[in-house]
Amino acid sequence: MNGQVVVVGGGLAGAKTVEGLRERGYDGRVVLFGAETERPYERPPLSKGYLQGGDERDSAFVHAAGWYADHDVDLRLGATVTAIDLAAHDVLDGSRTRTGWDHLVLATGSEPRRLDVPGAGLTGVVHLRTLDDSDRLRAQLSASPRVVVIGGGWIGLEVAAAARAAGCTVSVLVRDPQPLLRALGPELAAMFADLHRENGVDLRTRTEVSEIVAAGDGTRVGAVELADGTLIDADLVVVGIGAAPRVDLARSVGLHVEDGVVVDAHLRSSHPHVLAVGDIARAQHPFLGTHVRVEHWANALNQPSTAAATVVGADEPYDRLPYFFTDQFDLGMEYVGYVGSHGYDEVVVRGDLQNRELVAFWRRDGRVLAGMNVNVWDVVDDVQALIRSRAVVDHDRLADPDVPLADLV
Repeated sequence: MNGQVVVVGGGLAGAKTVEGLRERGYDGRVVLFGAETERPYERPPLSKGYLQGGDERDSAFVHAAGWYADHDVDLRLGATVTAIDLAAHDVLDGSRTRTGWDHLVLATGSEPRRLDVPGAGLTGVVHLRTLDDSDRLRAQLSASPRVVVIGGGWIGLEVAAAARAAGCTVSVLVRDPQPLLRALGPELAAMFADLHRENGVDLRTRTEVSEIVAAGDGTRVGAVELADGTLIDADLVVVGIGAAPRVDLARSVGLHVEDGVVVDAHLRSSHPHVLAVGDIARAQHPFLGTHVRVEHWANALNQPSTAAATVVGADEPYDRLPYFFTDQFDLGMEYVGYVGSHGYDEVVVRGDLQNRELVAFWRRDGRVLAGMNVNVWDVVDDVQALIRSRAVVDHDRLADPDVPLADLV
C-alpha cells in the first residue's frame, strides 16, 4: 500500500476519504487539495444549527486542526487543482506545481446555480454554499432585514426558517405549485407549505422572478419583481435554486460525465485509478439497479469509506440507501430510500399528518421505495429493512401505528 493518493476537494467527502485511507492502513503519501482556506467542514450546519445560532462554528469542522498533521496528511488549503494529466498520473495546481498520484479521488462537490435575471449581481443578493457565506448571512439576519428567498428546496426553506427565527420578514418564491414538490410529491409537499405559512412566511407558489430591482443608490437590492409585475420589498435576497456538480476537471480529461462523473459500485470512473465521491459521483447502486447521484450529506459522509476500500484493494461496493434530514421550525424529519424516475403509485401515511407526527411511505406495486419520519424517531433502521426486503406490504397494516414496522418484513 505504498504510493500516493491525491484527493481533490476539501469538503466532507475529501476529508472522510483521507480518514478512510488511514483507517484502512494505507501508509503511502496522502495529499488533500482544498480550494477554500478553511480546513474541511460539513455543510448541514450552514443552513441549520449554525445559521440559527444554536451550534458553535467549530462544530462544523470534520476534524480538529491538528488531525491532518497527526495522520500524515498533506493538507493544501487555498489550493485549486487546475488540470489533470492521466498519462503522467499527476495534477497541476494554481501555483503551477505538479503532484503525482497512483490513485486520484475527485471530491469536487457542487456549486449553487446562479439566478439569470437583471439585477442578480446587486449587493444583497447572496447564495449559501460556504462557511463564509453562512457567517455573512448569519450576521445579516441579525439585523432583521426583509428577506426574500428564491427557491423552495431544502436550503431555501431552512434559510427561511432561520430568518423567521431571527425575527425577519420572509417571503419564499417557488416556481412549482408547492415547495419540495419534486422531492416529495404533492401529498407531503403541502405539509411543508402549511408549516411555513403557519410560522409567518409569505410563501408564494407558481411565481417567476423577472428582475432584482435596485434600491435608490443603484447598487443594493431594493425589491424583487415578479413576472406579473408584482414588487416585493427586500433588503436581502437569498438564491436557493439548486446546485450543479463540479465536473469540469473530469470532463476535461475525457472521463465519462453524464449528470455527474459516472462511476461503478466501487466508485471507479472510466479510468480505473480515478475515483469520484460525494455530490459529483453518479454511482451504480447494487440494490437500486441503476446509477444514482445524490447531493446530500450522507453520501459525502459514507461513500469515502468505499473509495478508500477500493484504493487498498478491498471489495466493498457502495450500497447504502440515500438518506437526508431537515430541521425547520418545530419539525424534524429523516428520509431514506429512492423513488427514482419510475415514480410511485401512492403515499401511505402512518400517524397524524395534521399534527405532523408521522411516518410516510412511498410505494410502487405494493413495495416500499422510500420512507420519511416526521417528529417520530428511531425508525430509520426499520424503514430501511422494509425497503430492502422488497416485500409486498398490506396497505392497512403499513398505515397502522399499532403494527410494528419490524413485523412487516
